[in-house]
Amino acid sequence: MKKYLASLLVVFGTTVTLAQDNDAPEYSGDDFSLEGAVALFKKANTLEQFEEALNNENNDVNNLDLNNDGDIDYITVEDVIENDKHIIVLTALLGDNDKQDIATIAIEKTGKEEAQLQIIGDEDLYPDNTIAEPFDTNDTMDKTQKGPAMPEIMTTRIVVNVWGWPTVRFIYAPGYRVWVSPVRWRVYPRWWRPWRPMRHTIFVSRCHVHKVYVHRTPVRRVTVHKTYGPRRHSSTMVVKGKRGTTVVHKGRRGNVKAVRVRRR
Repeated sequence: MKKYLASLLVVFGTTVTLAQDNDAPEYSGDDFSLEGAVALFKKANTLEQFEEALNNENNDVNNLDLNNDGDIDYITVEDVIENDKHIIVLTALLGDNDKQDIATIAIEKTGKEEAQLQIIGDEDLYPDNTIAEPFDTNDTMDKTQKGPAMPEIMTTRIVVNVWGWPTVRFIYAPGYRVWVSPVRWRVYPRWWRPWRPMRHTIFVSRCHVHKVYVHRTPVRRVTVHKTYGPRRHSSTMVVKGKRGTTVVHKGRRGNVKAVRVRRR
């Protein structure tokens, strides 16, 4: 009987471990919704409001715990400007002097009242060239069709002019003061309460709504600023790879141990 129970426990433990592995995201960045970030950016009036929205549990955009401390990582927002371009940098705070960029929202003014926007996932957390952008649809009738049948409606996706978005108008307004988040590690706003990350499959189901008017694209329409590269944050704890993040813990004696992040 004891041998049977022992075997049953081993099988149960193996099943739980496999279930956890299957629930882990393919890439670490999959626990942050790029589409959701664009949706929140569209609704915000300022970059300060945007940062607050990113760190609101009810918005179902952030499920990252890159330092594996059991709490969601706080994400700061910083604006980097070059001529008529803005790069809105989203960065996770992981330690006293440790940060990891999550994504950049690139905005370029293309006309007097025209601007285009894309969000690019950071190369440490996403596959190369992971880009998302807002889109709209345009319905037209297929005039080439002949005969008595009703003409088909052709739907095409078009690039959105984001000039009318409040935050875009805000950062291009005369007298705009460049926003750099004042938040630092362990010095958080009074309104912020960290929460525990949820299982990846649950998170994906909740943030799916953000993909209605934002889609992935392989085409880069806004070039990344030259001024951003030297300022990019890349954590020494985060190791790029599929099936979740590997966090490197350094012991008291200086030995290094790689620990796999598992969702709770």
